[in-house]
Amino acid sequence: MNWLLLIISLSTDNAAAGRMRSWRAVKASGAAVLRDGVYLLPERDACLAAFQAVHDDIQSSGGVAYLLRVATLEAVDWSGLFLRDGDYATLLQDIEVVRQGLPVTHHLPDTFKKITKLRKAFTQLAAIDFFPNASQQQVGVALVEIEESLQRLRSPDEPHPVEGVLAPLAIGEYQNKLWATRRHPWVDRLACAWLIRRFIDARAQFLWLESVSDCPPEAIGFDFDGAVFSHVGPYVTFEVLLHRFQLGQPALKRLAALVHYLDVGGVQAAEASGVESVLKGLRETITDDGQLLAAAGGVFDGLLAAFAMAIEGG
Repeated sequence: MNWLLLIISLSTDNAAAGRMRSWRAVKASGAAVLRDGVYLLPERDACLAAFQAVHDDIQSSGGVAYLLRVATLEAVDWSGLFLRDGDYATLLQDIEVVRQGLPVTHHLPDTFKKITKLRKAFTQLAAIDFFPNASQQQVGVALVEIEESLQRLRSPDEPHPVEGVLAPLAIGEYQNKLWATRRHPWVDRLACAWLIRRFIDARAQFLWLESVSDCPPEAIGFDFDGAVFSHVGPYVTFEVLLHRFQLGQPALKRLAALVHYLDVGGVQAAEASGVESVLKGLRETITDDGQLLAAAGGVFDGLLAAFAMAIEGG
């Protein structure tokens, strides 16, 4: 296996801020410390970029830095220097503390903030876990479980995922239909209704149900238990619609990741906080569900356009 070796010696004239910057950069890279000023990473593109940045910074500030590639003999195994088990154990303990505090519904906002921080910490740790083992998987599963539990407390009427095959459907067979879902929609239902009218059934009519038992037989139900389209396995209803109607545009897939996070949690999309605030504000101020869809549709239109431009621009 090939490794990267960074050897640095900071200038005595280097300001304390520069020293701290270099130390933080090396720590953030996940490097193992062989001795003072000698650091090790496996040879990977991201690791090379991290070490190169430190190397260049130190040289530009008058210090000495060497970045070397090292090929080790088979008998030499440095992977043990990168074990993250202790860090994962700490995360697991923090998750358990939060789990023991459930359910306390009036503390849910604070609990969501804690779990968001833990998810961020897990993502950062996993990024420098170059030799993952069962510890990473254990913490990942624990995070998903508590995120799902929190989501159930916040939205107890959300549909339960079922197992099933996402067989493709023909858009032409779903024209001029009546579509039904639960009233006072949140992100998945809003995004689904927008997607249906924008990409599947331009003349779709929507029925907002007080109770799902009131869904008429001629209506196509979505995003509730027993509906024609609802959560399947790990997918929220928006993702199910994309799969079944074969809507594979990259910008839609990026939007799907955002909807997934806002609906059931998981990997946080960069835009999540701002979009969630906007949709919450619309939901609180617009009581008519049709008008709410129209307003939210403008948000989704803008996001789709922005994602498409970002993807095309590379």
